[in-house]
Amino acid sequence: KPYFCSMGIQHNITELKSSLPPEVSLVAVSKTKPVSDLLEAYQAGQRIFGENKIQEMVSKWEQLPKDIQWHMIGHVQTNKVKYMAPFVHTIHAVDRIKLLKEIQKQAEKNERIINCLIQIRIAEEDTKFGLAASELDAILDAASSCNHVNIKGLMGMATFTSNAEQIRTEFQKLAQLYQKNSEFEVLSMGMSGDYPIAIEMGSTMIRVGSKLFGERNY
Repeated sequence: KPYFCSMGIQHNITELKSSLPPEVSLVAVSKTKPVSDLLEAYQAGQRIFGENKIQEMVSKWEQLPKDIQWHMIGHVQTNKVKYMAPFVHTIHAVDRIKLLKEIQKQAEKNERIINCLIQIRIAEEDTKFGLAASELDAILDAASSCNHVNIKGLMGMATFTSNAEQIRTEFQKLAQLYQKNSEFEVLSMGMSGDYPIAIEMGSTMIRVGSKLFGERNY
């Protein structure tokens, strides 16, 4: 039986937040969920929402209170950056220099600085996006000349498996990479199924959806 409680979204958010260490922030993954669900979460004090489709995020941004931090957590197509550049708070999945340069260009046009996380590939599955750890220095070097981009840290997704040891090892790799850079502030790892392990391994930001909003209907 899933953890999701029929008492509602507000209850789930309050419960989850009360169980988190103070240094861990919660991104409520609201993709595919109606605005009414987001409002319910907002009323429970949630201010950070994660979306993976830019059009859907733009539509929600237009309808919802402006003190919400919008996080783009999905894979980003370069040609879509311009649609979110006016308001996006953090882009979690920066995985190539071409994308970084486009974020810089669009942020500059909007006179903004956009926070970004570099996505590192830690999972064994081929389907996950992200850079190899060995490619991190090159993208950080490219970012150093982007004055409208603020690289806040790293993001990664573990293999979708019930093997807790494997998940722990993958998160540990990312945490070690994160700890090497004293300027990093955000380590975004952990989702509904594996966030307790991620927190144990040093995550500072978890991305949780179904545990708050119930299962997604695609």
